[in-house]
Amino acid sequence: MQLWLTSFVLLFGAVEFWQWVQQVSLPMPFFVLGGALLAIASNYDKFSKLPFHLDSQALDPQTKQATVTQANQAAIPANPQKPSVKSSVRSSPISFEIQKPFQPKD
Repeated sequence: MQLWLTSFVLLFGAVEFWQWVQQVSLPMPFFVLGGALLAIASNYDKFSKLPFHLDSQALDPQTKQATVTQANQAAIPANPQKPSVKSSVRSSPISFEIQKPFQPKD
């Protein structure tokens, strides 16, 4: 008997809540604020590299400079290899060049 009563009360409460939710209308600023909060929450891990991240500790200038130096050294490869590509490849700031699509000759 308790199972039936509990099931009835939960179902009745869910239906009443659903009807109440359908009648609620929120103004546009709530949707904008909610969207902004969702965007921040979904990209929270990408903010960890920024200096004003909530989890970052306050660093003194010497420690910050040492961290920047270590990051720069990590970006440079330890043993750079000479490219085995012909010398026709020019060095440019562009990472790749767009080539024309292959068209077979008739």
